Amino acid sequence: MTRPTGDLFADGGGTGRLMARLDWAATPLGPVDGWPQSLRAAVRMVLSSRYPMLLLWGDHFTQLYNDAYSALIGDKHPDALGGDVRVTLAEGWDVLAPLIDEAMATGVASWVPALQLLLDRAGYREEAYFSVSHAPARDDEGRTVGVLTVCSEVTEQVVGERRLRLLRDLSVGGDGRTVDVESTCARLVEAIGGHPLDVPFAAIYLREGELLRRAAHVGGGPVAAALPGTLPAGEEHEWGLAAAAAGTTTEVAGVDRRLALPAGPWGDPVDTALALPLPSAEAGQPLGVLLVGVSPSRGLDEAYRSFHALLAQQVAVAVRNAQAYEEERRRAEALAELDRVKTGFFTNVSHEFRTPLTLMLGPLADALNDNEHPLPATQRDRVDTAWRNATRLLTLVNSLLTFSSLEAGQAHSHAREVDLAGLTAELASVFRAAVERAGLRLEVDCPPLPRAVSVDPVNWERIVTNLLSNALKYTFVGRIRVGLTADDEEVRLTVADTGIGIAEEDLPRLFERFHRVQGTRSRSHEGTGIGLALVRELARLEGGDVRVESRVGTGTTFTVALPWSAARRTARPAADVDGVGDAARAAVQEAVGWLADPAQAGASAPAGPPVPAYGGADALRHARILVADDNADMRAYLARLLGEQGWRVETVGDGRQALEAIRREQPDLVLTDVMMPGIDGFELVRRLRGQAGTRTLPVVVLSARAGGDASVEGLDLGADDYVVKPFAAAELIARIRSALHGARTRGHRRNETAPAADSPGGTPRGPGGPGGTARDADSPGGTTADADGPGGTAPEPASGARPATSADSVGGGTPDTPGAPAGSPAPGAGSVDVAGDPVSGAPAAPGVGASVGRSGEDAHNGTRRTAPEHPAALDTGWTYPSQPTSAAAMRRDVRASLENLDVDPDTVADLLLAASEAVNNAVEHAQRPTRPEVRVRLRVTDGAVLISVRDFGTWRDRRPAMDRGRGATLMNAYGDVRLVSTAEGTTVTIERRLPPTT
Repeated sequence: MTRPTGDLFADGGGTGRLMARLDWAATPLGPVDGWPQSLRAAVRMVLSSRYPMLLLWGDHFTQLYNDAYSALIGDKHPDALGGDVRVTLAEGWDVLAPLIDEAMATGVASWVPALQLLLDRAGYREEAYFSVSHAPARDDEGRTVGVLTVCSEVTEQVVGERRLRLLRDLSVGGDGRTVDVESTCARLVEAIGGHPLDVPFAAIYLREGELLRRAAHVGGGPVAAALPGTLPAGEEHEWGLAAAAAGTTTEVAGVDRRLALPAGPWGDPVDTALALPLPSAEAGQPLGVLLVGVSPSRGLDEAYRSFHALLAQQVAVAVRNAQAYEEERRRAEALAELDRVKTGFFTNVSHEFRTPLTLMLGPLADALNDNEHPLPATQRDRVDTAWRNATRLLTLVNSLLTFSSLEAGQAHSHAREVDLAGLTAELASVFRAAVERAGLRLEVDCPPLPRAVSVDPVNWERIVTNLLSNALKYTFVGRIRVGLTADDEEVRLTVADTGIGIAEEDLPRLFERFHRVQGTRSRSHEGTGIGLALVRELARLEGGDVRVESRVGTGTTFTVALPWSAARRTARPAADVDGVGDAARAAVQEAVGWLADPAQAGASAPAGPPVPAYGGADALRHARILVADDNADMRAYLARLLGEQGWRVETVGDGRQALEAIRREQPDLVLTDVMMPGIDGFELVRRLRGQAGTRTLPVVVLSARAGGDASVEGLDLGADDYVVKPFAAAELIARIRSALHGARTRGHRRNETAPAADSPGGTPRGPGGPGGTARDADSPGGTTADADGPGGTAPEPASGARPATSADSVGGGTPDTPGAPAGSPAPGAGSVDVAGDPVSGAPAAPGVGASVGRSGEDAHNGTRRTAPEHPAALDTGWTYPSQPTSAAAMRRDVRASLENLDVDPDTVADLLLAASEAVNNAVEHAQRPTRPEVRVRLRVTDGAVLISVRDFGTWRDRRPAMDRGRGATLMNAYGDVRLVSTAEGTTVTIERRLPPTT
């Protein structure tokens, strides 16, 4: 009994239902009822499978398939049911026919993975890949009458793996092996050109200012002809480049009308392209555009677009890396060029220094060795100091010249056969006196070597000299040992000491040029930081090298190793070499300066007669000044210079000794160098300002560190002034005199009581300081005189000093008028005017001088007056050099004066800010001043504070763009501002009313 036809297709899903309704009688297979049992069985197997299966039966290859297969053939389903496969897959039959024919002819099944087929299932000629098996299908008699095909589509896997290979090739092409952007772009498009199935053509456009330039392309001559070479980045173009350059991915259609380029597996024309922005580090500013063709054999689906986005990112990363590398290379070339220029500059300058140094050293040496016209003792000391330091300067110049030659690759070793042991021992012996003077032992162990050594004796001298100088500088107890040994491989020079040692973390950088280990104890802070670097470079120039071993607290050993292969090179015969020993002797002379006897270094220089050239005699005579400097010649020079002013001078070698000297006896002023071993000048200032007893002690910083940053650092720490070396003697004396004046005006007093004999004319010295007239302890500075006392006038100031009195009101002084008093100090002296007009210099009206103090007491009879409603009256002033640092000095002086009057701290801060702007304006804007100074007058009276700032130049016009715009705003914000400008100068007056006191 035959089963109903519908049962055959019952389990076939949607395709089975279609097959059940199909008129099979109209097909070569005929009615279903007439199908043989073998066909029925095969159909049931196909329909029941979830794997794509196709059954071809009969001579016409009639198709029967399941739901899974219907999805593979797309829009060819359901028309393919019952039809001839040669029609349905006509576009791919040339590939399938041999496989089907083979299976039917041989009866043997086949298996083909990733078979490429051309399909027209989505409206275009599609590139597809299938893994296919063809097995023979037999009828009831066992004859092969058809083919059973089992297949699966692997298009996504095949295409995906191919695209990943392209991305990998791009990463290799942009891996940094190229040296510039152009080469990188060429390698990138070369990699893209190896994958035409996915990217038929491509072009990289890079942004150059406002233009897009085609850096590289692939696709041949047609692409180069169709694409623009350059175009404005913002100009619309048919290829969508402008939009992509603005950051938007653009799809370009109709490419085949502009570019005839066959592509894909079957040479179809490219119809679509994508213009993709190349992302950069700056959002919204792509570094360029990647223009790529879309394969005509693949649909532009989401996966294909994602691939293009990854492609653009990969290209962008490679280009950015190349640009960064190119920029870094340009920067390195610029630095190398700068280094070459610097080296050339050092070389030229060093050569130029030698001529004037020769003309200095020659006459100085002649003067010292002239027995017919010997120098007086004082002049001989001066000339000897000049000669020693000129010799030291020549040594520094020679070191710089040698180092610059080494860096430029221009240094050469003029090797000679020398007795290296004898030369080394001779050089070491030059240091013996200096080492023993330092309380150390010098051990020299240089036995004869088995053979002569070829080295440049001048270079060897510099190596030995630098190592011995370094050892002496950092060794305080024990010994320094110089040894020379040899074995079959090398000659070794060792310089070992029992000094402070070097921390392990500092050893790797020890031979770097200009590197100095910070915070270590040494005999001197002087030095260039190239000594050890020079040792290494010279050792390498001789064919060897240097190494170091050290332990903190134990000592350091330097070893210079010279292989015999280098030591036995071709050399000139042994001969005397000019200049050998000069560097060692110069180094010893410098080292002797570090070893000044502490007793002498800390000795006080007697006060000598004042030198009129640097200021007349005044009440500052016999002031006591402490000088701290680690250079012995500088200490001696300053002691002599300051002693000639009638000041008593004590010198010490570093900050620690200075603190000890101040604890023993506080001076009137400290003059300190900045760069000293142990406690440097800045740390000394910081410690002095941190202690109540020395907080107001005047400190002048003296340093070779020029520049605004260094001076600002010193002044911010509380130094009263900052003087840069080299300095003029007159300038230094004027600045010291100004600091002493300012200290006495502020009321600074030493912590000891000086004998009455120290005061000029036998007048007892009051708390104001040496040489000053008696003052009220509470007064901020002026001399005191009772108007009702004998004579009714204040004491006369010392010769050459400005009048110094205090007035109860502004009426006691004179208004600001141009001019200056006769006999005023030299500009920059920083003199102090009390009760006189700081502009005109006129003293207050005689007979009105009175004590200025917080208590309101009479300075002579001690009676207490009735406390006024506002702070007591004050009229005082100062003169400062016209330079940026004067604002800081002004702030200290004004703050001290106002705080002594118990003015509200907020008011003081406001006034200081406004006055600072006024002083800065006077310094910055005054042009061609008749006097290079700024005068400040402070008056407190009738419940108001008035600060006047006067310059002596004409103000230059400033363009609006040059004006910071905050000076006038700040001054007006904190007080009423009045400005009077004349041909002689400008006066700015700031007035601030004071609140009533409670």
